[in-house]
Amino acid sequence: MNGVRTRKQTAFVQQDGAKLNGHADPKDRQLQAPEQQENIFLFYPNIIGYSRIILAIASLYYMPLHPRTCSLLYSISCLLDALDGVAARHFRQSTRFGAVLDMVTDRCTTSCLLVFLSSAFPRWALLFQGLISLDFASHYMHMYATLSMGDSGQSHKKVEKGRSRLLHLYYNNKTILFIFCALNELFFIALYLLSFSSPILSPSLLPPDPTNPGASAQPGNPSHPSSHIFATPGSAWAMELARANKMDSFWPWVIAGVSFPVMAGKQVLNVVQLVKASKWLAEGDRESRRAQGLGGGGGGGRGQQQQKKGR
Repeated sequence: MNGVRTRKQTAFVQQDGAKLNGHADPKDRQLQAPEQQENIFLFYPNIIGYSRIILAIASLYYMPLHPRTCSLLYSISCLLDALDGVAARHFRQSTRFGAVLDMVTDRCTTSCLLVFLSSAFPRWALLFQGLISLDFASHYMHMYATLSMGDSGQSHKKVEKGRSRLLHLYYNNKTILFIFCALNELFFIALYLLSFSSPILSPSLLPPDPTNPGASAQPGNPSHPSSHIFATPGSAWAMELARANKMDSFWPWVIAGVSFPVMAGKQVLNVVQLVKASKWLAEGDRESRRAQGLGGGGGGGRGQQQQKKGR
């Protein structure tokens, strides 16, 4: 009797076998705990990205009147740009969302600073507007070309050497990437500080002419704290500008001089990136048209199709 299984024992063994083979009862599957999904938005690199945005917004708040506080907050936000990449590699939390968040934050913060510089240096506004447009256009074209022409899930920082040696070196060498990004931002921060400290770049910082007190063309500038913007010369805004304009312009000039060549090189890279991305997209368009039988120089493809229909 010991070697003979009862009906209950046989049914129990068959049920366990079905579970092992993946054919468990649907009711049993419902009783099992559901698999928890990862919250990509709470990955450590993305949290660092959110803190960058908060610091950038705070720097924009202090930008018009508090150059030291603004520069400190803005610089910390830029330095965290390198930290989020280290965290992504250390915790194995590299995501496409994080890459796009990082790039969008960079573009927006730099653009906001250049917008302020356009108002601080109106004569150079067209140049700053051109830099904003070039930065956005080159990165958007490069990102779109990578997503549409590259491999599935390919990062925009993965550039083959055969496509562009300059971009390959720029994106794959972490040291070069950090130096170019850091000095590019430092140059614009130096210009921002010079707008508060250098009479050479900001003529409104020059002492007013006592014989012509209304000679300034910029209402509310530090030379005329009694203009329409300030109710009294001793207002909080006027005193803050007076303190800010006592900044020494020596170090901002040094930083601007050292970082200018790298900033100019960064703009050359933006042009190269824009041209290479445009050519890559054009290659994809030619391949797509060839696959549809529309290939040929000029309107030759359409003419050949019309000749075939006429036959």
